[in-house]
Amino acid sequence: MQGLIFDIRRFSVNDGPGIRTTIFFKGCPLNCFWCHNPESRNPFQEEMIVNKPLDGVQYSQAETVGQWMTVQEVVSKCLLDTAFMSESGGGVTLSGGEPLFQPDFTEALVNELSLLGIHVAVDTCGYASREIFERLLPKVHLWLFDFKGADIEKHKENTGVKPDLILQNLDFLISQKAEIILRYPVVPGFNDTEFDISALFHLLDKSRGRIKEVHLLPYHRLGEDKLRRLNISKPHIIPKSNSTAAARAIVSALASLPVTVKIGA
Repeated sequence: MQGLIFDIRRFSVNDGPGIRTTIFFKGCPLNCFWCHNPESRNPFQEEMIVNKPLDGVQYSQAETVGQWMTVQEVVSKCLLDTAFMSESGGGVTLSGGEPLFQPDFTEALVNELSLLGIHVAVDTCGYASREIFERLLPKVHLWLFDFKGADIEKHKENTGVKPDLILQNLDFLISQKAEIILRYPVVPGFNDTEFDISALFHLLDKSRGRIKEVHLLPYHRLGEDKLRRLNISKPHIIPKSNSTAAARAIVSALASLPVTVKIGA
């Protein structure tokens, strides 16, 4: 069995507790215009222009994004840093793209990591069948669950899908008492309105304390250059508002809840 991986990042400290190795899967069912990893969207290998220095001069060349790897090949990369993981309380995070977009490979990888006693976190957009969550639930220690907004029409327009299935899966994880960190990208003009913040407040409130931590991720422009190098035009007008200021407003709005709210991962 092989999975399509486009990056393996060692010594990561922003994808769960401790020092982690983050595996980036290629392929995602969403098409968010603010995505900072647009090379992760398509579930196939593709060419991207990269700039490399040589003797003080920048050269551009096309490189293939995405590599087919076996479970054991991925695990061997993770095992290079088990000492750091153990010392720091870290582990391995599956990210992307969307790991659940390659469910069989993800399940096989999670099973192998669990057998080795490695802490496993899954960073997910939540758009997958319930059956996939049920299969992974016993072996996943932490879910980094992206909640992008509750406005049905805006969600459909800006991500390509409605939020219904995502919210149903989040409710399922909450009902199963899974460990969850909610990640909320703060995108001005999309999910920073009074309605959006109120929806986030009520979602956290009704979780009955199961969601103990929220990470507000201010919008940034890191994906724009990648879009250009993938020869993809920008699908939306990029917001110019201050997303960090919007994130601070959300922190204030959630202050009465028993939830730790952080700006950034």
